[in-house]
Amino acid sequence: MQFPRYDINKYDPKRMMLIPLLIFLVAAAIVGFTFASIGMPVTPGIDFVGGTAVTIHTTDTKEQITAFFADCALISIDEGVGTAGDYSSYYLTFESISNDEELKRFNNKTLGKYPDARIDHTGANFGATLQSKAMIALLFAFISMALVVFIAFRKLIPAATVVFAGIADITITAGTMNLLGIELSLATTAALLMLIGYSVDSNILLTSKILKQQGKLVDKMAGAFHTGFIMTTTTLSAIVVMLIVAVVGQVPTLSSIAAVLVIGLICDMILTWAFNAGALRLYLESEEGKKQPSHARQKIKRAKGVKS
Repeated sequence: MQFPRYDINKYDPKRMMLIPLLIFLVAAAIVGFTFASIGMPVTPGIDFVGGTAVTIHTTDTKEQITAFFADCALISIDEGVGTAGDYSSYYLTFESISNDEELKRFNNKTLGKYPDARIDHTGANFGATLQSKAMIALLFAFISMALVVFIAFRKLIPAATVVFAGIADITITAGTMNLLGIELSLATTAALLMLIGYSVDSNILLTSKILKQQGKLVDKMAGAFHTGFIMTTTTLSAIVVMLIVAVVGQVPTLSSIAAVLVIGLICDMILTWAFNAGALRLYLESEEGKKQPSHARQKIKRAKGVKS
């Protein structure tokens, strides 16, 4: 089977850039609305707002567990791994309990019914501290990425498109997380940081081949696509398998990480080979256009010199 060839000349560069730009604007609107509503770009999980997570192994059904915790602020209940015989594993999340007396009562109630239960409590203040540190980490990652890109290329437009692709990738992924109900946790924050690296990697590969290698644009673009497509799809395939295993095995944290990475890698392919490729073609055509009048003037001057 022949590998598909990427021919940049078949497509109008402005139309190539339009679709990713529209997707980015829609995602930015979703993220902006979420931020205006709750003060965070993505709905935070208990890692950032505080709460209690309980893992239990029991023969009870979901309905029985829900009824038992009817007087508690139960947020969600999911099946987990570790099913053995008639026993099933469940992962429960509750709203934050700020009062020590209420927390003690909750622990006694839970352990009285489920003695082997694992209870993890995150205070609201600690969650807020983690939230601010996670935002600082994302901001520092973006600033570092932008500095490295500008130093590497030293040309404003190519460097700016790489930076924009990274920002758009995270923004579209965050907007999709809001639509799918994937919460922002320490695990998904790590996945978003990984996406910055993936996005910069693929876009720097494309930009470097286009600007620094000799040859025709269509050949350089095709070579970059061959390398980048194989690299991204290989990673994407592995993460899709991880997502399937996590969903089947009912591991919420792992499935959230995998889902964020799958969304981000698909967005990265669109941004790299549609938006960035189109922007680079426009940039190179603009640079050629600037050089053309200069060559023409030089030819005219040489012609006048010969006549004289």
